[in-house]
Amino acid sequence: MNYLPLLGIAIVVLGFVLRLNPIAVVVAAGLASGLLAGKPIGELLALLGESFVSNRALLLFVLTLPTIGLLERAGLREHMHAWILRMRRMTLARLLVGYLGLRQLLSMVGLTNAGGHAQTVRPLLAPMSEAAAEKETGPLTHDQRQRVLAMDAATDNVGLFFGEDVFVAIGAVLLIQGFYAQNGIVLEPLQIALWALPTAIAAFLVHSLRIVLFARRMRRERGDA
Repeated sequence: MNYLPLLGIAIVVLGFVLRLNPIAVVVAAGLASGLLAGKPIGELLALLGESFVSNRALLLFVLTLPTIGLLERAGLREHMHAWILRMRRMTLARLLVGYLGLRQLLSMVGLTNAGGHAQTVRPLLAPMSEAAAEKETGPLTHDQRQRVLAMDAATDNVGLFFGEDVFVAIGAVLLIQGFYAQNGIVLEPLQIALWALPTAIAAFLVHSLRIVLFARRMRRERGDA
């Protein structure tokens, strides 16, 4: 057995330890492993090009993260925080329940990437929810801020998880259809999606109640203090 191609792993580890460009490190490791395995350079370049084209959807994340970083550096989080403070009737519960409903509705029509922890929770929802909580409880402690951020992340997860199954072309629905087909039960994707709708509604109601109780507990902590 030829163990030389495993040196590509060492290149990856060394590159990350030295904090080199991750893309350059991974490409160099792939080329090194391929050459050590006896592959011609032309075939390796063709394989890299084919892999890049087949995974071009990843470009969405490659472009999104730097854009969000630039917006945050320009004061996006501060502007969102100040905007919520100016909205007198906006509370933490109303904000999170509204986001939950929007996240579910977008996921139900297949727009699962319209939200997410990197795209919306960190740069938008987190400063907005902190501002809404501060209006009700005053300045947040470190523990309170972490709990608010955790609820933000949980709200996004619940909205996505229970909303996407209502969309007929999502991978989870097709997986369920294939599982039933293997056991002799023929179901159309639309049938599975419709049966997921009551679960999505129940998840919305249950998590909305959790949000309301969470906000009430935050206000009670202020009174105890």
